[in-house]
Amino acid sequence: MRMKKLGNTGLLVSEICLGTMTFSDGGGRWAAVGKMDQPTADGLIREAVDRGVNFYDTANVYSSGISESMLGQGLKNLGIPREQSVIATKVLGEMGPTANESGLSRVHIMNAVDASLQRLQVDYIDLYQIHGRDPHTPLEETLDALDACVRAGKVRYIGLCNLPAWEIAKALWISDKRNLASFSSVQAYYSLVGRELERDIVPLAIDQQLAILPWSPLAGGALTGKYSSDGSGPAGSRRTTFNFPPVDNARLSQLLEVLRPIAQAHDATVARVALAWLLKQAHVTSVIIGAKTEEQLLDNLGAVDLNLTAEELQRLDEVSDLPSEYPGWMLAFQPIERLKLTE
Repeated sequence: MRMKKLGNTGLLVSEICLGTMTFSDGGGRWAAVGKMDQPTADGLIREAVDRGVNFYDTANVYSSGISESMLGQGLKNLGIPREQSVIATKVLGEMGPTANESGLSRVHIMNAVDASLQRLQVDYIDLYQIHGRDPHTPLEETLDALDACVRAGKVRYIGLCNLPAWEIAKALWISDKRNLASFSSVQAYYSLVGRELERDIVPLAIDQQLAILPWSPLAGGALTGKYSSDGSGPAGSRRTTFNFPPVDNARLSQLLEVLRPIAQAHDATVARVALAWLLKQAHVTSVIIGAKTEEQLLDNLGAVDLNLTAEELQRLDEVSDLPSEYPGWMLAFQPIERLKLTE
């Protein structure tokens, strides 16, 4: 398991991050993701640790805090020293019935971080991430509250999830202008069948030295190979009841036609090949995987040892490439003559 820097920080994280949305009681908004008891969660954590994973991702909104509680209890049950784990969690979602129990206001962030610390059974959170945007709260207020969490020692680094490029850039500018703690990472949807991140956010992240942490790298199971071109799959499987994230089935079908023979050539699953492609993207820091069973986890972890050939990577790049859009095609066209001057 290789280690990578978390953006422009000195923190090292494993290139695979164990996502814990599946650590759940099986109820609520994310019920389709699954249900898991504490012994099973402990087993998955142990398998991940044994294979070099030191990075865990959760959120307070996952099963209304149950995911955080199970992760914290699992690390405690296994006797894993605190300094050997990098724990990431998130704030934004609804954690109670009243108006100020959600969002990114100062009051909610300050309450939520204490509640997360208690559920995780830790004194600090390594990476505290806003889970998205709050249209009612100015970015200045959110960033000031996150900075207060860092200065109080409750949080080491801050990150963001699911924001557009313009808002990320604005947040970085505010932090710089006001001398506040600045975002170190971007957690976002990114997969072979969902490469929209590459249009604006990847160039921004590279330029600003932000870590990229892809979530749902298998597109909610679409890249496991068990779904047909119309999106149908085995009875009870996740995407048949919870079609998230959205996928263009026509593009998926074309992609699977290329993925399957490559997987067969390596005696690997389609899922493992899809993860291996993502791990080969130089701008990716750590890929967040989720698993319901030990078998799934071990298969996903095997992606770190799957060496795709240059020809295979090119075939996957081509079949999954994004259609050209403005201003991208214009930016590629305009510098041609000037570039010839240095050839």
